[in-house]
Amino acid sequence: MILETQPAGSPLRGELTPPGDKSISHRALIFSCLASGQSRIEGLLESEDVRATANACRQLGMKLREEDGLLVLDGVGEAGLSAPQAPLDMGNSGTAMRLLAGVLAAQPFATELTGDESLSRRPMMRIVQPLSMMGARIETAEGGTPPLRITGNPELKGIEYHSPIASAQVKSCLLLAGLYAAGRTAVLEPLKSRDHTEKMLPAFGVQLHGECGVLGGSKLTGTTVRVPADISSAAFFMVAGWSHPCDAGDGSRFVDPRPPVLWRRSRW
Repeated sequence: MILETQPAGSPLRGELTPPGDKSISHRALIFSCLASGQSRIEGLLESEDVRATANACRQLGMKLREEDGLLVLDGVGEAGLSAPQAPLDMGNSGTAMRLLAGVLAAQPFATELTGDESLSRRPMMRIVQPLSMMGARIETAEGGTPPLRITGNPELKGIEYHSPIASAQVKSCLLLAGLYAAGRTAVLEPLKSRDHTEKMLPAFGVQLHGECGVLGGSKLTGTTVRVPADISSAAFFMVAGWSHPCDAGDGSRFVDPRPPVLWRRSRW
């Protein structure tokens, strides 16, 4: 594909709200599914990956609808997930597959997680090995890649896992499994990875034990989530603003080191 660009015919000026953060959107859906009661999500990213997560949560029993510009979700609670009637297709989302694997490892039913050609080449042993240490029963394709065939085990045991890599997906997967495991589950990393999960679990009523640990039996309660805008999506407009003369508002033109295109970052 060849892209052809042309200089803008007039100064750039405007204000925009970038799409929601994808990683937080996945977590907002999954946590809302596991929560008791109703949750509301504002600013959820509309993308194929996030739709795959939403569809998987529907197959597991969550109901969702749009209401006054918000997504309203009726969670099923930690013990209310239903066995899906078909494999859960994660599309191209490694985040959704790895996080849901932690949840489904502890359920009293079997599940299969599949994905597209790209996702089917990604490594999954980084979650399968520690989950197996907790008592999970997971089969992968040759080479440790998807699909994941999970035979749920409601009697997982908490562990303290020293992860060889810094990975928010691995950490989140184990913390979610730890919500169903006996005792405490904690993850230690060589470097601190993104802490979306550690910030969002308390918003759903889960108390952290240590910097990155949970106790089995902790329950999530529905809440309101405002997904922050994604700064990487704003980068295109920031670069355009920095590199092109902008409009000062009085007819004059100048090059300002600050971006003339403003963006808003919501909070959750």
